[in-house]
Amino acid sequence: MATADPHPTPGDVWLPIPPGEIDGLPDGLNYVHWDAGPDYPADPARCVFYAVPYMKAADVCLRPLTRMRRVRVVQALTAGIDHMLPGLDHMPPGAQLCNARGLHDASTAELALTLTLASLRGVPDFVRAQDAGEWRPDYRPALADKSVLIVGYGSIGSAIEDRLTPFECARVMRIARTARDTVRGPVHPLSELTALLPTADVVILATPLTAQTRGLVGRDFLARMKDGALLVNVARGAIVDTAALLSEVETGRLCAALDVTDPEPLPADHPLWHAPGVLVTPHVGGPSSAFLPRAKRLLRGQLALFAAGEPVRYVVATAPESTVDRSTRP
Repeated sequence: MATADPHPTPGDVWLPIPPGEIDGLPDGLNYVHWDAGPDYPADPARCVFYAVPYMKAADVCLRPLTRMRRVRVVQALTAGIDHMLPGLDHMPPGAQLCNARGLHDASTAELALTLTLASLRGVPDFVRAQDAGEWRPDYRPALADKSVLIVGYGSIGSAIEDRLTPFECARVMRIARTARDTVRGPVHPLSELTALLPTADVVILATPLTAQTRGLVGRDFLARMKDGALLVNVARGAIVDTAALLSEVETGRLCAALDVTDPEPLPADHPLWHAPGVLVTPHVGGPSSAFLPRAKRLLRGQLALFAAGEPVRYVVATAPESTVDRSTRP
């Protein structure tokens, strides 16, 4: 739980959604709307709860933090918070950074399944044929009877398995940082990844970007995947070594379906756009009609806890204690 605000006056809550559009916000707080515009709606120094704008550049989202001397909670609306971690050094000691666990489960899991099916069944080729007015029947692999490995078995990974269940996969394997048992079967630790990779027809990445997972999918990882396997990335682009992936897909040994890339956005002249067997979507796992009602529900729940002086949920990092006098920051 964040330490108590030493200031007795109520603080401001910055929301990227107009407060009037969120039913049931708790009383006793002053709500203002800021969605990354050039002007601030109020003095950042009064902000005690900062809900980070969604799908905005990291530098813009971080900008007000240098002046938020009273902020106790910074609530991202993304599952990954790598873009906000640099802000920890600008937050008061004890302030908490929260992710949006559960918010994007449905939408991202839907896209993971969409990318998997579209790639296996050759939908991009059929769309190109339609554009050319050509009838091109083809024999393509099904998801049925395939072995699927989910790398990153958190709430999104679990939601992906929910959607895989009706498709008659031969086997679903799960990898997370630490081992555990679930009602569906074991979750294997990351240390067993190399042994499981050669058994998977489809590998779906849903892991957060951390120091441990950055570049995880490099030459050794890809070399262990079986010939003809499909790599699906709905996590973060930097988890994959792009040059190593290009080497594999350009030979036709592997295929890939990528909602995230490194670099991102992908430059117009980047070879990934035209690499054989590669399907690219522009980081659209989260933004769908499922986002807004779930974002409102998450913010309402977190603010109810905050207003009641209860611990907020989904805390992933806490600003460290510092000997620097932050009260004199500009």
